Amino acid sequence: MTPTSIIIIMQSCIEAYEQSCKSLCRELGLPQMAFEILMFLSDSPEHCTAKDISRHRGFKETILSVNVNKLVMKGYLERRGVDGDRRKVKLVCTEKARPIIQWGKQIQDAFFSALEEGLTEEELEICGRCLAVLGRNAEEIRDRRKVFHAERGSEP
Repeated sequence: MTPTSIIIIMQSCIEAYEQSCKSLCRELGLPQMAFEILMFLSDSPEHCTAKDISRHRGFKETILSVNVNKLVMKGYLERRGVDGDRRKVKLVCTEKARPIIQWGKQIQDAFFSALEEGLTEEELEICGRCLAVLGRNAEEIRDRRKVFHAERGSEP
């Protein structure tokens, strides 16, 4: 498998997932990113600041802020102070967001069931371990801002 093919597969998965969520987002009048913020906070409540979300999901902070404001205005999120650090604000899903999150989890479950079709439990387990390693390596590369340089010959 080539690096290009891996990137193409990942992009295809993201596009298919976003397509699966489109009707829910349209019905709620929410952009995909706003929906993703709710789902992320639901799955990872320990990463509840805008900085956490930006870091883990790769969302640009300015666009993230706009979407958080939309979610707060619609009553799906609340901003709360963080004990011991008055500069930090955590984002918490409200009760109003619970049905959306449940619906989102149903969409995610159906999507991943379809994505996993044709794979055995053993293959899924191996795939999960491989993806976990790839994810850790990608985070390490990102966090170090590691830049790779290829040695070049005389050709540009």
